[in-house]
Amino acid sequence: MNESKFNPEEMPILDLDTSGTSPYEASRFLDSPETISAYLAESMKAQDPQMLMKALAEVAKAQGVNKVAQEAGVNRESLYKSFKGGAKIRFETVKKLLMAVGVELTVQPIAANQTAPNFTKPAAGVAKKLRQRKLL
Repeated sequence: MNESKFNPEEMPILDLDTSGTSPYEASRFLDSPETISAYLAESMKAQDPQMLMKALAEVAKAQGVNKVAQEAGVNRESLYKSFKGGAKIRFETVKKLLMAVGVELTVQPIAANQTAPNFTKPAAGVAKKLRQRKLL
C-alpha cells in the first residue's frame, strides 16, 4: 500500500464567489442562557477584552440593546461606545452587563494539564485572525 503524507501547500486555492453570502451573525443563535454563557466563555479564552466586548455586543443584539442597557442601568449610547472597541470599560459595567443578559462571571482553578495564562501578552494573534476573518 502506498501511503502519502498530506501536504497543505499542495492544496489548490479556490476562487469562491462569496457575493451571495452574508456575514456570520452570532446573535441569531444566542437564544438560551446556556448558549450565551458558552459563547461568552469561549470569547474570554482569548484573554482579549475587546473580544469579550464584541461577544457581549452580539448577546445584547440578540436580546435587544435597549433592553440590555435598561436592565444594566447604563445609557444606550454609552453602551454602543463600549461595544465599539478601544474604550476602556470598568469592571462594574461589565458585571452589570453580564447580569443584564442573564449570566454571571465565575472563577475556577486552572486544570492541572493547563498552564496559567500570560497576561503580559494576551492572545492578540487569535483576536487578529478572527477580526481578519470577520468572525469577531
